[in-house]
Amino acid sequence: MAHEDRTYRRWIESDLRAFEVRIGESDLLISSERPVPELAERAVRLARGDLKAYLARDPGFETTLRPRYALAGAPAIVLRMIEAARACDVGPMAAVAGAVAQVVGEALLAESRQVIVENGGDIFLYTARPRTAAIYAGASPLSGTLGIKVGRLNQPLGLCTSSGTVGPSLSFGKADAAIVLAQSAALADAAATALGNRVTTAADIEPALEAVSQISGIYGLAAIIGESLGAWGEMELVRLDRA
Repeated sequence: MAHEDRTYRRWIESDLRAFEVRIGESDLLISSERPVPELAERAVRLARGDLKAYLARDPGFETTLRPRYALAGAPAIVLRMIEAARACDVGPMAAVAGAVAQVVGEALLAESRQVIVENGGDIFLYTARPRTAAIYAGASPLSGTLGIKVGRLNQPLGLCTSSGTVGPSLSFGKADAAIVLAQSAALADAAATALGNRVTTAADIEPALEAVSQISGIYGLAAIIGESLGAWGEMELVRLDRA
């Protein structure tokens, strides 16, 4: 199957060196101070191998929509997914893209002081300067007009997005974008799913933000549906000029 055309990648502006890694369903855009594709590929293959081996032992892990306990000897990536899912009351696969981005990003920090790993709209970043990420919200008129400025420096972060109208990911809501900034990419990914599940109309935005803001480790939230937008916490929105 061909990889999905990720149009939003054309919106990324960075002083770092960018390269892509594509292995199986994993399609990552990585930015670091120098390109290290071999190291990134090893990290992706290890993460995918660990996850595949675990799914063979626990097939229900892949399909459950509820938090799940780990089997004995579960690998680190699975434990991260399980912990994030339990905090957000979702299934562990809701954290998979963020968890892979995080594992790869942490591996690359051995070779680069700054790393950004984007995996299908889910981002791990460790940066020494503020960064702005454009918001992709499908057919919403706000898509591509706003960005999120991330000012937390020299610490691992996750910036992840879920959508009920864009992409193949399962969502019980209709948000064009549910965005989370958190202390880890696995947590941000799971929390974005939890936020998106709660938003089916514009009236749901405020109570959804309130509910997900109670999760420990969440720094900022935003939800978009059509022309409506709400934000909470460390979610600094900036207008983008894409003329």
